[in-house]
Amino acid sequence: MNDDAASRPVARWYMVAAIAALLFMLLGCVVFWFDATADPSTLPLDQRAAMQARPFWLVMLNGISVIAGGIGALLLIIRRRAAEAFLLLSMIAVAVWFAGLLLISPVRDALSTNDIAVAAVVTIITWTIYGFARHSRQRGWLR
Repeated sequence: MNDDAASRPVARWYMVAAIAALLFMLLGCVVFWFDATADPSTLPLDQRAAMQARPFWLVMLNGISVIAGGIGALLLIIRRRAAEAFLLLSMIAVAVWFAGLLLISPVRDALSTNDIAVAAVVTIITWTIYGFARHSRQRGWLR
């Protein structure tokens, strides 16, 4: 019997990591909500320019990533295999969103270095959460 395919006991740190993933994704949902409902006329000029430079599909990718990520993280907590698929969708949406931020010149020009750094960190954390879900499935921790 292959040890890698055998189900192993769930690690003690699993639930802590799953809750941290859910909190991160919920934070993303809150940020997306505020971003989607913000009135550009109330923002400072630099933030207004960045908001108005984004195409609609870039905003929707952000929404897809946080909603799929939230569902995937919730599925991690209840230990369901579908968590991996939702988190993969979230990771792909974040990667395309980040590429869009960097490749669309009006958007890129309106962003500060800090904005790009935050987007890079969000991309890395989302990739890490997907990796955690994949690892959990491979260990047999997800049903």
